[in-house]
Formats: sequence, C-alpha cells, structure tokens
Amino acid sequence: DHGSFYYGTFPTGFSWGAGSSAYQTEAWDKDGKGLSIWDVFSHKKGKVQYNGTGDAACEGYYKVKDDVSLMKELKLNHYRFSISWPRILPTGIKTEHINEKGVQYYDDLINHLLENKITPVVTLYHWDLPQILQEKYGGWQNISMVNYFNDFANLCFERFGNRVKYWITFNNPWSVAVEGYETGEHAPGLKLRGTGAYRAAHHIIKAHAKVWHSYDMQWRGKQKGLVGISLGGDWGEPVDISNEKDIEAAERYVQFYLGWFATPIFHGDYPQVMKDFIGRKSVQQGLGTSRLPTFSPQEKSYIKGTCDFLGIGHYTTRYITQKNNPSSRGSSSYFADRDLAELVDPRWPDPGSEWLYSVPWGFRRLLNFVKSQYGNPMIYVTENGVSEKMACTELCDDWRIHYHKDYINEMLKAIKDGVNVRGYTAWSLLDKFEWDEGYSERFGLYYVDFRNKNKPRYPKASVQFYKRVISSNGFPNQREVENWRRKAIETCSSSNQLLAADPLTSHMEMVTEIVVPTVCTLSILLSAVFLMFLLRRRD
Repeated sequence: DHGSFYYGTFPTGFSWGAGSSAYQTEAWDKDGKGLSIWDVFSHKKGKVQYNGTGDAACEGYYKVKDDVSLMKELKLNHYRFSISWPRILPTGIKTEHINEKGVQYYDDLINHLLENKITPVVTLYHWDLPQILQEKYGGWQNISMVNYFNDFANLCFERFGNRVKYWITFNNPWSVAVEGYETGEHAPGLKLRGTGAYRAAHHIIKAHAKVWHSYDMQWRGKQKGLVGISLGGDWGEPVDISNEKDIEAAERYVQFYLGWFATPIFHGDYPQVMKDFIGRKSVQQGLGTSRLPTFSPQEKSYIKGTCDFLGIGHYTTRYITQKNNPSSRGSSSYFADRDLAELVDPRWPDPGSEWLYSVPWGFRRLLNFVKSQYGNPMIYVTENGVSEKMACTELCDDWRIHYHKDYINEMLKAIKDGVNVRGYTAWSLLDKFEWDEGYSERFGLYYVDFRNKNKPRYPKASVQFYKRVISSNGFPNQREVENWRRKAIETCSSSNQLLAADPLTSHMEMVTEIVVPTVCTLSILLSAVFLMFLLRRRD
C-alpha cells in the first residue's frame, strides 16, 4: 500500500546527517585555490540559469564555526562534505604544489566537527576537476585521470585519515559522465554523444577501484576507515505491471542508471543488458566494436568487491515503458541505447525542480533492489531531499517536511524488509549553488539570503521537524509526529515575518552604499548648473 505510514523507530546507532559539496558552498578563488572545470564553465554566459556562479556561493569558506553550530543545533550525527581537489592541489598534480592553506581549511572543518561530536563523511570528488587536467588531458576521457585522482586521494588519506573514517570516492558518477560528456549540461560541457559518457564512466570506475586498493593496502591497517562510493539512482516502475516488455524496460532503466556503476563494483563487469543493447546498436550503426568499453579479466577481478559501503543518492521515480529507438549511425546516444520512455503521473507532487516529483514508495523499491542485486551491502543514504522554486522568501516549507517524512518512512520500511541501511543524509544543510540551475532552486534545510553579502542563514520549518525525527530516532506514534509538524510550522511563521522584512534592510544597505552617494553627486552637479545660470542672468 503506497499510502500507509509505518510508526516505529530505527535501529540503535542509526546515523542522521546532512550534506553539502565544495563548489556549491565554499567560495571559489581564495587562498591559492586552482581553477576547477565548474569555475570555468559557470563563467561562460548562458551555461547556468541567470548566469549564476559559485564565486561566493554561501561563503562557507569563512563560516566553518557558524555552520558547525547549525549542525549541532540540528543534533546531527554526521556531516557529509567534499574536499575540493583544486583547493588542495591547484595544478591537480601532487608532485607540483600542495596548497597548505587549503589543507588547513579542511583541517579546521574536520576538527570543529569532531569537537562537536559530529562524524565527518568526506567525498573526494564532487564534480570539481582541476581545469588544467581538463585542458591538458581531456579530463575523464583520459585514462591518466586514474593515477592523478589516486595521488590526490592518497594525499587526503595522509593529511586527514587519522580523523576521517568514512570516505566516498565519487558522488553520482552518472551525472559526471552523462551531463558532463554526453549532454553538456554540466562542466566541462562536452557533447560526445554515444561514446563520451561511457568512456568517462569507465575511467571513473577504474579510478574508484584504484583508490579503494590504495586505502586497503596502505592506510586501512592504521586508520581503520571505510571507502565507498555514492551512486545516484531513481527508481523505474513499469507502466503496465502485466506487460513483460514494460517490466524489462523498467529493469533496464535502473541497470543503465545505478547498475552501470554498482554492477562492476559488486560483480566485476557491466550489467549484461547494457552490454547486449549497446553492443547490438553499435553493430547496427556499422561500428566494429561496441561503444561500451570492456574490462580485461584482470580488471574485472581488481574492480570486483571494491566497496566497504554503498552510498545511495535518491530523489524521485519514473514510470517506464518500452520504446524502440532507431539505430542510425548519426543517432547514437546513451538515452537512445536504452529503448525506453520515461513518464510521470500528473498527480505526483511537484514542488520545484522539473525533474523531481515526490514518489516515496519508489525509494523502498530501489533499496530492496540493491539488497537483492548486490548481496545486501551496507548502505548509507548519502543524498535525499527536495527543492523549491520560488521568487519570494518562504521559511514555512511544509512540502519539504512531507517529503522527508514520507521518504524517511519508506527507508524505515526497507529496513524492516531486511535492507542493511545504516544512515541517512538530508540534502542539503544549506541553500546553495545548484549547478546549471544556479540559485533558482533551493534544497536547504537552512535558507541562505544570497542578496546579503554576509549570506546569513535562517532555519526553515523542516529544521525543527528533522531535528525531532533525529531526537526520536524515527516516528514514535501518530499524535507525536503530527504535533512535530504543527509546532514546526508555528515556529517558522514568526521567522518568516522577520525575513520578509530583511529585504528592507538589504534595500537600506543599497541605499546607503549606492543611492546616497549618487544623489549627493547629482545634487552638487545641479547646484553648480543652477549657480552658473544665476551668474549668467546677473551678467
């Protein structure tokens, strides 16, 4: 039953967190940081909504103590953030130059988290490749990235590994590959249709495996940490559950998404359905070999099992039906290779992002899929949340409370099904730069006023609700949970009035900084003109 709610609590020791990433929050060019592909991409006109950039973002680089105090207020057990590769290694290469100021920034963040009993969960790659590696080698199209990334990872293990016990190699490599090298919507903005995404993914999988082995051989013994990967995955549900073609298409949708990366890491090779479909279409297009690269027997055994825990980033669901795409030479693409169509139910809530519909039951199905396909691995939900798209300020985010409540509840049901989920990360702690959507979407539990140069943070109602879920480790009973929501909405109403008045303060700042000097200058000029006019009349 999609609509039923399960009242109950999570296992003892379940970890509650929130997350962010470097480029989305920090500030771009401070203290010797090198350029990343996102610095360059976002500065090209028309690439990002309203030409937004991550230049200042949330000014997180200067607000470590402030932001850790927000996490403490939320009662978080863990905080997930990423280390910016070009902030540590401005040229991308370990042997050339280590930026000690960048190292110090992350040292301070990790130490503040630990002082406040918050576990740091560190992502090594959240999309901000050093630009110089893109220019010199073509970025993830080039096998040399495997060794450069391994060097960067080892530097992070060396400097931070005595305190960090949870490492994530890559965040959502599907987006890196497809949106970076197939559609060009994300940095570096390349449109290598039908080949670019597969090549990038191939090198990312090899890079992940190499870093896992490096940690296993060199660091695990003394640091006792874990290395995993965070994979994005929407659920695909057959349009017609009695139609075999739709069932196969829905399975294919998930295999081309989550399975593309998870299956090599758990089983040593790409999903058979990807090999079959891409191979057949490549032959039909007159190509001698498949556009999907292959792993050698040695690579398969090297990659298989390189996962201490699996991170899952999940937001939404699609209905899937079979659709045959023609296989002409000029029409090859990742999307055409799948032979399916994605549909949405018009009744699904749609709060903000055009791709994000609230479909909680899909989450439980995806988690059970992971359990059955990959031998019930240890899972940490590394991203789950919802955006809003609105011009005016709104701290009373009732739809976000509903989204988190329902999705967290489906995760609880999955745990009751026997899925080995150990933690949950709400995405995200703060409103921030949202990639090609710029600042037009907000995912934060805390509202950030981007118009104010100090980027102040304000708690939304969802902060109070999530805090109570954490304190109770779940949903004790119906009356209490309904009470949490009511109180959360009550607390946000007064804050909302304060923030609604805040644009007036920003306006006053603008008046004093820009308007007053301009008016003064104009007054002096007008006075001078008037004086000259009087003098002329007197003559």
